[in-house]
Amino acid sequence: MTKQIKTSITIQASKEHIWQILMDFENYHKWNSFIESISGTVKVGYQIRVKLQGMTFKPTVLTLQENSEFTWLGHLWFRGIFDGEHIFKLTDNGDGTTNFEQSENFKGILVGIFSKSLDKNTKAGFERMNQELKSYAEQYEPEQIV
Repeated sequence: MTKQIKTSITIQASKEHIWQILMDFENYHKWNSFIESISGTVKVGYQIRVKLQGMTFKPTVLTLQENSEFTWLGHLWFRGIFDGEHIFKLTDNGDGTTNFEQSENFKGILVGIFSKSLDKNTKAGFERMNQELKSYAEQYEPEQIV
């Protein structure tokens, strides 16, 4: 079974500025209530550690395209049970704003069991994080973050 959750928001900031915030994992606590922390070597093929409220997992980085896209693939227990490919994507709108898209593609035999929770809780978490990123990025100039 497969399922996708997709959310997006328009942010009054450059994609470079938003990327800087997204990749500054040490400061997630300042603005992000959905993802508590990300740690490890963030390179394609490497495993990182992602901590959400009440859950920690170790996905593998699939793509890391500066100022554009960051994706990882995580598994519950082992591949095929409940897999999630998480995607952060930035698109320059050409008018001083950036579209931030956060999505996840789920696959595996347990997807159906978790479907309602994904629609409600996971999607709400994505939307909350998107709004928090928007507020933080629009409030602070790049030089104020460093």
